[in-house]
Amino acid sequence: MKVIGVTGMPGSGKSIVSRTAESLGMKVVRMGDVIRDEAHKQNKTPGKVAVQLRKEYGKYVVAERCVDIIKNSDETSHTNDKSQLNKSQLFLIEGIRSPWEVEIFKNNFPYFKVIAVHSKPETRFLRLKKRMRSDDSAESEEFRKRDQRELKFGIGEVIANVDYMVVNEGSLGKLKKIVRGIIKDEL
Repeated sequence: MKVIGVTGMPGSGKSIVSRTAESLGMKVVRMGDVIRDEAHKQNKTPGKVAVQLRKEYGKYVVAERCVDIIKNSDETSHTNDKSQLNKSQLFLIEGIRSPWEVEIFKNNFPYFKVIAVHSKPETRFLRLKKRMRSDDSAESEEFRKRDQRELKFGIGEVIANVDYMVVNEGSLGKLKKIVRGIIKDEL
């Protein structure tokens, strides 16, 4: 089984990396979906639930849930030839936010690598205003608060120690081409 992670600040382009991975046959597990699903169950905002879950169950909780999703997936069946991976054994974890999460993934998946996507704050803010997912805000103060919350989780340390850094300030095609190259090199 091969597992690659992707990190980046909100609006940097992690979902583009995920969609590119899916187009190459990888299964994607989104850490944010774990949070959003729990927020929906509790009828709370994703930001509050992200903090609450970590306080209640520890800093590893979201990563551990993602590991369980991958390990319990019907998609993780092995091929008869042990030297070959089939496409159902390829996973990308989107949304890594802390060095503790990286540690969990490295402990569970040999050869785990992390890709960071970087964009300027101004670019990210404009993307989030356009996207307007439930945890996005069109207000600059809310955007700043969200960035600060992400940084408190330790995302800066994750980004500083990644295996690959991709700057997403150009065309969508350019980003996809770079990401395809990285993924193909890792597989």
